[in-house]
Amino acid sequence: MTEGNESFARDGRPVCGVCPSLRHPGGRFDVMERPSRDCPFDPATGHRFTAAGVPVCVHPERVGLPAAPYASQALPLPWQTPPPVEPDEVPAWVRTALTAAPPEACDEVIQQATQILLASDPDTDITAVLRAALG
Repeated sequence: MTEGNESFARDGRPVCGVCPSLRHPGGRFDVMERPSRDCPFDPATGHRFTAAGVPVCVHPERVGLPAAPYASQALPLPWQTPPPVEPDEVPAWVRTALTAAPPEACDEVIQQATQILLASDPDTDITAVLRAALG
């Protein structure tokens, strides 16, 4: 799926002017729920970093990624996380993945969800499931 060197916040997300998502692709910075001692502000650069020097965003709702140590622990981004096997877990996965995914990754997320749901029940109304997941 999508992986490049473009900044993550290229789609007009309302991020802060010092957000690492403006300089780094997704997965190359961590996202924390809020500022903390684990990611102190560096007045010399105007940015937040972990003790290991990993850039940190402290506004998950603005950047569109759930809080997680993506760069520190080499975690996959939400749309790169393997989809669940159980059909009843698909709506939550779709919501998380599509909320964070760049536009070019959305089709693949929807295709994966469709395959899982139809394999479980060929009569599934995919549109209804997606509406419920995203509504």
